[in-house]
Amino acid sequence: MQQRELGRSGLRTAPLVLGGNVFGWTADEATSFKVLDAFVAGGGNAIDTANVYSAWVPGHQGGESEAVIGKWLQRRGRRDDVLIFSKVGMKMGDGRQGLGRDYIRTAVEETLSRLKTDYIDLYQSHQDDEERTVTEPLEAYAELIKEGKVRAIGASNFGAGRLWAALQASETQGLPRYETFQPEYNLYQREALEKDLLPLCQEYGLGIIPYFGLASGFLTGKYRSEKDLAKSVRGSSIGPKYLNERGYTVLAALDAVVARHAGTSPAQVALAWIMARPGLTAPIASATSVSQVEELIKAMQLELTEADMHQLSQASD
Repeated sequence: MQQRELGRSGLRTAPLVLGGNVFGWTADEATSFKVLDAFVAGGGNAIDTANVYSAWVPGHQGGESEAVIGKWLQRRGRRDDVLIFSKVGMKMGDGRQGLGRDYIRTAVEETLSRLKTDYIDLYQSHQDDEERTVTEPLEAYAELIKEGKVRAIGASNFGAGRLWAALQASETQGLPRYETFQPEYNLYQREALEKDLLPLCQEYGLGIIPYFGLASGFLTGKYRSEKDLAKSVRGSSIGPKYLNERGYTVLAALDAVVARHAGTSPAQVALAWIMARPGLTAPIASATSVSQVEELIKAMQLELTEADMHQLSQASD
């Protein structure tokens, strides 16, 4: 399987990244281990998590996902076989948030401890902190890279102006630069990335690893009416956002492409479309069962035709 470069970091990922947001939340430890095993067995090599996963759950403090991944790495002895992506900056409670230098220094040690590792392959600013200069987190990351605790850095959920300012600061001040960008992007949600951020990332050679590649599960095709929303904990947020004329048009296009590729599914087609888009490196998708991850992995072998790509893109314009 041909791997793809993550910006100019020297790191290479398979065309699909496994999302770790569900680990320790909707996937318990035992299930998470099985999902991780299946992902690596299927050719995957990059796992994305964050310190905030899953602080939104009552009784959780954040770090639950990292802790599960850390136990898996330790018990399986797979640290050298995979890339670990984590993130810092989202609100976790008790003042733990933002991209201040001191907070990043504290947060990275906590993440390393939970992951049971000495280094993070890709450490990302989870969202912009507009109370800080764009250089403050870069200066903190420079120290962590020098210490060998971080190999490369990335940004997520930045506006084009601040991302450009950070990239300029890296060039002019000798600071490490964001090598990747992690935005929300999928067949339904395209404009925010494509308007300004995609050209910027292409100009500077950033790898793009979009999250919500399956639009919270909507693009799997299992949510087609109001009665379907009870199928998972995500259902309540899917209805108001996706069950509309545009959403149904996208599903119809997915169904048409699936019909032309025997044995495929809407989820595989939706991910393969992202993988084939110019400038896109690897979508992130999560799974809560072995059968789900095995299905998602097949997207890496699915080759869409020009006609497929056109139909999908036109439906989601």
